Amino acid sequence: MMSNNNKVLVIDADVQRAGNLLTVLEFIEFDALHTTDCEGWRAHGGQPTEFIAVIVGGCDSLPALEQLLQGLREHVPELPILMLVEKGSALPLSGDLAQAIHGRIELPVRYAQLSEILGNARSFRETREKRSRRRPTELFRSLVGQGPAIGAVRRQIEQVAPTEANVLILGESGTGKEVVARNIHYLSERRDRPFVPINCGAIPSELLESELFGHEKGAFTGAISARQGRFELAEGGTLFLDEIGDMSLPMQVKLLRVLQERTFERVGSNKTITADVRIVAATHRNLEERINGGDFREDLFYRLAVFPIDMPPLSERGEDIPLLVEELIARLEQENRGSVRLTKPAMERLKQYRWPGNVRELANLVERLAILHPYGTVEVADLPLKYRGQLSEEEEFLSSHPLAFLNQAFQPQSEAAGGGQTAREEAADAPEDADGDESAEIDFSAGGLDLKEHLAQLEVQIIRQALDEADGVVAHAAKLLNMRRTTLVEKLRKYGLQRTSEAS
Repeated sequence: MMSNNNKVLVIDADVQRAGNLLTVLEFIEFDALHTTDCEGWRAHGGQPTEFIAVIVGGCDSLPALEQLLQGLREHVPELPILMLVEKGSALPLSGDLAQAIHGRIELPVRYAQLSEILGNARSFRETREKRSRRRPTELFRSLVGQGPAIGAVRRQIEQVAPTEANVLILGESGTGKEVVARNIHYLSERRDRPFVPINCGAIPSELLESELFGHEKGAFTGAISARQGRFELAEGGTLFLDEIGDMSLPMQVKLLRVLQERTFERVGSNKTITADVRIVAATHRNLEERINGGDFREDLFYRLAVFPIDMPPLSERGEDIPLLVEELIARLEQENRGSVRLTKPAMERLKQYRWPGNVRELANLVERLAILHPYGTVEVADLPLKYRGQLSEEEEFLSSHPLAFLNQAFQPQSEAAGGGQTAREEAADAPEDADGDESAEIDFSAGGLDLKEHLAQLEVQIIRQALDEADGVVAHAAKLLNMRRTTLVEKLRKYGLQRTSEAS
């Protein structure tokens, strides 16, 4: 079982690089354990099941790195593996091992990127653990979700599945109507018999009768041998009639007869065959309107719609999109077709999109992103334009100035609520600190930067600002920094900062 903590295991033979990473992890309040031993990581790292993720830097050799990743994948397959890589460089791996990597952390490490990736890793692990405890029927991707709409569909499936009632599934294209039909079959007493689907709108009306009921040899031109129809193939099981609203009126009459009498004849035969088949039908059309227009028989409608189920469109299931994305990514990984991760802002944009193609459109988007950004992290700007809308000027600025984002993220709430300057204006007007470093831009012309020291100076500056805003009251400053008071007290002691008041 995964514990509710912020533990991260860092495995890296480069001590200096690992030290810089540990400083950033500590800054964002993650408890990190570091080991340089790529071969004996089990002994040095404790129980990997206690961690939310493992960050792998490098080993003494490529074979040692491959052996490490293989061991992690076998020993704790649910543990997300994050790989440290130089910016713009490819993974030093290929094949199955490359697909085992959950995400990439580009060097030099950025606070915003690291925080987002670890948040995604936590969600990924929680989703994997939930999925391992689910019933098999919940693995169908279109039924993934915790919202009230999909919850109502699940309850209806559980109610009707054990019965023999005919079911009519209504909903827009791409909402997962066949998935519901398969769930009904799986939960019924007919689960050990065939589930046979047929798309009534994709077969010409003159051929649909033969497809449904079969034909004898010579029954029509081209019938060179006898053939069973879908009713015979589904004997004892479930026949799924998709797009039933596109069936012609003459075929509706013949289908109605089978539903009423439970018998049929093959085309070209007068031998009656008994049909022990449960019917589940589906359509994206409004059948009541088609009845009023004379295009659908009312008596057939009531035969089919003994138990109607309405599938909600994805536009009404915004809260389910993160779980659906995780499920779709997991399916890609399981099928060895790649992987990808989405940042929280990118996920929020997807939740706001109207999704005319529903779950099918979402599946296509996830697969496309996995191709465009293999094993990478997708930001808002990486989404196709119609999914992300138009980025505001401030969003574009923050995405390209991570330290400005950091400064804004730790602003006292009173200033943030004031809404005076934009992030761009604040970054432009921000005064230099005592050492002359600017808060929005870093000058690397001197040959490099001590990240640990710089982050420490930045943290001291932010803490002092929060204390000033809170008139020296530690508890109030902790609230402004969105951290526990005891954590702030430890940081004050660490940096030798004076506490004016401990009042709550």
